[in-house]
Amino acid sequence: MAETQGPRLRTIIARNQRWDLIIGTIGLLATTVGVLVLMLLFVDLVIDGWQRLTPDFFLNFPSRRPEEAGILSAWVGSALVMVVTAFTAVPLGVAAAIYLEEYAPKNWITELIEINVTNLAAVPSIIYGLLALGLFVYILGFGHSILTAGLTLGLMILPIVIVATREALRAIPVAIREAAYALGATRWQVVSDHLVPYASGGIYTGVIIGLSRAIGETAPVITIGALTFIAFLPPIPFTGDPPAGPFDWLFSPFTVLPIQMFNWLSRPQTAFHVNAAATGIVIIVATLLMNGIAIWLRSRIRSKLKW
Repeated sequence: MAETQGPRLRTIIARNQRWDLIIGTIGLLATTVGVLVLMLLFVDLVIDGWQRLTPDFFLNFPSRRPEEAGILSAWVGSALVMVVTAFTAVPLGVAAAIYLEEYAPKNWITELIEINVTNLAAVPSIIYGLLALGLFVYILGFGHSILTAGLTLGLMILPIVIVATREALRAIPVAIREAAYALGATRWQVVSDHLVPYASGGIYTGVIIGLSRAIGETAPVITIGALTFIAFLPPIPFTGDPPAGPFDWLFSPFTVLPIQMFNWLSRPQTAFHVNAAATGIVIIVATLLMNGIAIWLRSRIRSKLKW
């Protein structure tokens, strides 16, 4: 009996190894194709738009003359919207994840919340734009402003922050919790002094990846009324006559890099298409930098923490 089981077992192992090789090869090919397509598109953008990446391009306002047009109002608007998005999504998302993972009782209500959080991460971004148009613009009266855009994108990336934070907390060994409780620590002391510091690498990664997704979104900000042409900056606090308030910029009209790129692509002149290509380079580089920072932070924090 043992003599017949040996060859059969080796046959099963060999067949499984062949399938592992086939699946691994298919995955490698799929990844290679995706990376090559992205690289080709990026190289095409660089060839078309690199000559416009000058200091004047970043310091000039949009113009009807393509050789003088710049992205000053667009990149400033994107930066301010990202600030509001981060201040909205990060505290709320991290707090919600900590509650769901460490405090919430395991019942059908929390299971329903978890299912909805997971599903919200896959909702099309235009749905968030329609929600914000009704809630923030018409009901709360925030108008077509930076505050509305930041809150909209904050809601959009909120599920990403929650899921990433919960996964980071789950990755911490149970022994750390048990050791802290054995020494008399309260639940909040365990969370604040042990779990959050150990999970900070995963939390930072989720936050930055969420922000890198938000910076390239177009549908939600178009839905809430972002301008396609704007030749002024939001008011600087405590400047002007009369002086602007510290939060007046939150209610200023705005535009962002993807909308500026879309505006130039809709023009028939080739020179505007070159400007659009240069704007695309800026968006892609910003996204890659944010993802690179996330990877660097995660590796650096993990190298300092020893379980």
